Amino acid sequence: MSSKNRITPEEALAYHLDPRPGKYDIVASKAMSTQRDLSLAYSPGVAVPVEAIAANPETAYDYTVKGNMVAVVSNGTAILGLGNLGALASKPVMEGKAVLFKRFADVNAIDIELDTEDPEEIIKAVSLMGPTFGGINLEDIKAPECFIIEQRLKEIMDIPVFHDDQHGTAVICAAGLINALEISGKKIEDCKIVLNGAGAAGIACLELVKAMGAKHDNCIMCDTKGVIYQGRTEGMNQWKSAHAAVTEARTLEEAMVGADVFLGVSAKGAVTPEMVASMGDNPVIFAMANPDPEITPEEAHEVREDAIVATGRSDYPNQVNNVLGFPYLFRGALDINARAINDEMKIACAKALAELAREDVPDEVAMAYGRKLSFGRDYIIPTPFDPRLIHVIPPAVAKAGMDTGVARRPIIDMEAYTLSLKARMDPTASILQGIHARARQAQARMVFAEGDDPRVLRAAVAYQRAGMGQALVVGRDTDVKEKLEAAGIGDAYRELTIVNAANTRHLDAYRDFLYKRLQRKGVDREDAHKLATRDRHVFSALMLAHGHADGMITGATRKSAHVLELINKVYDAAPSDGAVGITAVLIKGRIVLMGDTLVQEWPDEHDLADIATRGAQVARALGLEPRVAFCSFSTFGYPVSERATKMHIAPHVLDERGVDFEYDGEMTVDVALNMEQMKQYPFCRLTGPANILVVPARHSASISVKMLQELAGATVIGPILTGIADPIQICSKTSTVSDILNMAALAACRIGQSK
Repeated sequence: MSSKNRITPEEALAYHLDPRPGKYDIVASKAMSTQRDLSLAYSPGVAVPVEAIAANPETAYDYTVKGNMVAVVSNGTAILGLGNLGALASKPVMEGKAVLFKRFADVNAIDIELDTEDPEEIIKAVSLMGPTFGGINLEDIKAPECFIIEQRLKEIMDIPVFHDDQHGTAVICAAGLINALEISGKKIEDCKIVLNGAGAAGIACLELVKAMGAKHDNCIMCDTKGVIYQGRTEGMNQWKSAHAAVTEARTLEEAMVGADVFLGVSAKGAVTPEMVASMGDNPVIFAMANPDPEITPEEAHEVREDAIVATGRSDYPNQVNNVLGFPYLFRGALDINARAINDEMKIACAKALAELAREDVPDEVAMAYGRKLSFGRDYIIPTPFDPRLIHVIPPAVAKAGMDTGVARRPIIDMEAYTLSLKARMDPTASILQGIHARARQAQARMVFAEGDDPRVLRAAVAYQRAGMGQALVVGRDTDVKEKLEAAGIGDAYRELTIVNAANTRHLDAYRDFLYKRLQRKGVDREDAHKLATRDRHVFSALMLAHGHADGMITGATRKSAHVLELINKVYDAAPSDGAVGITAVLIKGRIVLMGDTLVQEWPDEHDLADIATRGAQVARALGLEPRVAFCSFSTFGYPVSERATKMHIAPHVLDERGVDFEYDGEMTVDVALNMEQMKQYPFCRLTGPANILVVPARHSASISVKMLQELAGATVIGPILTGIADPIQICSKTSTVSDILNMAALAACRIGQSK
């Protein structure tokens, strides 16, 4: 794993343990509040759909979750790169696969671990579960048993059966290959293709490439014993034999001479620079071994500048990542109640991915990756967090399924289907991912002011190990070391940079700066010295002000008002200075920004306009198009109240300023967030639900945010401190390690600061 994204055993175990064991819950989709609800959900109401399904089995897709439910099945005989560790040990991986289904394509998935290595027992068990699921995803089952199991299940079941270790890699590989050959000006039927690694993924890759037009005579497969040629007997089976080539080549090195394409699903270092040098013009190299490729892009480009290189790694361009395929393949297949996922559907998925990579990349995607993404040698495969995947890939898969006759329920209105897919996309996770990706690009030196708190220390370690930049922890060496050891991450002590007044060489400059700033506010030189040396919040802010850090995180151990007062010793962060706190609330696929939750106690109409402007700035930094609602208990002047007057006037203040975002008010929250309610006011200037709520006072903002957090389980990020010169973010005293890490990422991205 890349050193910039290292995960320790302690972190991995803590992730799976807290706040409760495992990675997903089962949540009811219908009300279960009253006796009538229970009567409809179970007896006697449940008898009606039971009889309907008995009379017409197809209605199971209407009245149950079958049509959006996938089983993730494994026996643990080939877990990641770890080998045969058994069914129980595979459960964390299968749970992970289940949550990826939900995260990327809103497909419900249940992990099922079968404690047997007998293919017949697995086939029997899975086939008996057919009525429960709309599809079967086989995972981490060793070859050749995986071939036998998948083929038999396809024959006897009338729902899609898909072994992702084979076909997932093949589909993404095919997508990248389409574009790589487009760039190199070659046709697949003319290419000499060499594949190294004759396991499940390798065989599936070559089969799909041949289904797309590659000539059998032009394809050479290699395994650990060399070229698989006609007449070879050692280490052969029926699946390898199907790809045996007529060739004089006997080694990978010999096979690579003049090759146009190399596909690798084998092992680190399997390909040498000399092999790459022997390939044809504009060679295509897909070195997909994980965690380390057969040859790195740097090594390949050193001998061949014209090479187009893809790997399985996220820290290189052109990542071949299965998550680009399986969620959307199943989404499309489930939505037509497919009987199978066939080659045509897999090829449609690959072609749709290839076409998507050629389109202009949305700003939010480019912003998340911190660089311009455009079709070319370093961008032949879409990124996993491209929000268009959900509404581009499934329609292509569904259409292919309909065209080839495997759809039970063809989609009549494809345009309406595409719109429904867009509505499924949860923007919250992609925004958080984007923030973290941008932080990794920024490589900010982040000072964590409260190095005596274990949560802060764990967040600092996570910040550095996630590759976001350098973590500077304010604290005493011995104290930090003891707390890290108590947290089970004592090895991180050598990684962190521990700073304090005793080991800085800048103390005189800090003191003089503070004295000059505060000397007319009753602070003498000795007071300034004590502030700089004894208060960690002031010391951290001084580091930032002098350019010795790029951002600052604090607030986990002290009340925000007190911390803000201390920061004001160094920065202009008072209400009169235009500072504002904007809190992001992420809930049920929606993102709403609330302001002001930190600084302005009782803002007037001009302050409210400032809050709206700051909120719009944060929204755009998060990739949202701002829509501001000034909220009250009244809507557009009724009922009349003196307390609502400022909310009524604030939009007129923005009118005078000529701002470039949508806003209106005053209005009640339901009008602001519910388009059906908003339709009662056709003159309203908002074109969609508000995503920035400006409320009358800090207490109302704070109450609203905390209520949503506690009663509705909303994810809360912030308050995001805006309107000051440098990125300082103040956590709450109840912040978790993840909360603190998110705030550090926000600071690294300078969200809240004018660029």
